[in-house]
Amino acid sequence: QVQLVESGGGLVQPGGSLRLSCAASGTIFSIDVLGWYRQAPGKQRELVASITSGGRTNYGDSVKGRFTISRDNAKNTLYLQMNSLKPEDTAVYYCNLGRIIRPGLSKDYWGQGTQVTVSS
Repeated sequence: QVQLVESGGGLVQPGGSLRLSCAASGTIFSIDVLGWYRQAPGKQRELVASITSGGRTNYGDSVKGRFTISRDNAKNTLYLQMNSLKPEDTAVYYCNLGRIIRPGLSKDYWGQGTQVTVSS
């Protein structure tokens, strides 16, 4: 089993910064992909960024150049540095671990989410 616990959310003014953390515990495999998703009220959950154990990253178009995802494999911890925050970044941010069980079959684990509110 895998447990994911996010921290670091809060209220920040437009243009400000926040750093989210996600502590992963349980059985973590090197092939697992870690990522951040977000969901705003009335909208679908969307990918913010993801990272492989080798450091390959992928970002949603709306956050490119502003957010940076990183991963400490030794500590099983995922980070999201968010800069130049905008009101439209307001959402609940979820930590995700994606695991390929076998070709064509995968499993997702989710944290409980942390609220990020960007407002003056």
